[in-house]
Amino acid sequence: FLKDVDDADRTGPMRVTQAGLVTPAQMKSATIIVFTLALLVGIYLVWRGGVPILVIGLASILFGVLYTAGPYPLGYHGLGDIFVMIFYGPVAVCGTYYVMTLDFGWNVVLCALAPGMLSTAILTVNNLRDVETDSRTGKRTLAVRLGKTFAICEYVALVFGAALIPIVVYVLYGEHPWSMLAGVVAFPAVFLVKRISSEPSGEAMNKLLSNTGKLLALYGLTFSIGWNI
Repeated sequence: FLKDVDDADRTGPMRVTQAGLVTPAQMKSATIIVFTLALLVGIYLVWRGGVPILVIGLASILFGVLYTAGPYPLGYHGLGDIFVMIFYGPVAVCGTYYVMTLDFGWNVVLCALAPGMLSTAILTVNNLRDVETDSRTGKRTLAVRLGKTFAICEYVALVFGAALIPIVVYVLYGEHPWSMLAGVVAFPAVFLVKRISSEPSGEAMNKLLSNTGKLLALYGLTFSIGWNI
């Protein structure tokens, strides 16, 4: 909002600061409060998991701020996709796994790639929808830097790549065959790929954004059930 990216021409879901429902000062205060609460909750997790969880927690807060703030906001320089992949994938999944088991394995890292990929696919839809306004306001996402065709190809690779991860894990490690149930997301993904390939705009892109989020939820549910059978 402060960088004029969320202006009156924005076509995405309502954002409260842009809509005038919350002032920038109120939003800043709310952000500080929420990060502080997260830090307080994290004390127990650090007690449980030690230094690795402390590093993950502090890095998550740091990059959560630097994503859109600071002298070099990551999301404005085409780095958002990389950091979403890392923090919504391996960091989140491996951190959670480690806190619960106090163990770690490369198979966990491989499994963690899928939710990271689907989370990045959500961001890709967002960036593709906003490519015109981002270009005008100087927000250099990958969709702006490399074009709409690249963003569509990125989306295809991410959603179908995520569907393949459980198969790769089973082939490499020979464990948890039922986790391949998560590959079912490939079927609804076909319809989403067809939709994004038609380059819809406005509300249609917002619907695609929502449905990609549902794809992530479906993946998480089916993978979890399959892993525990």
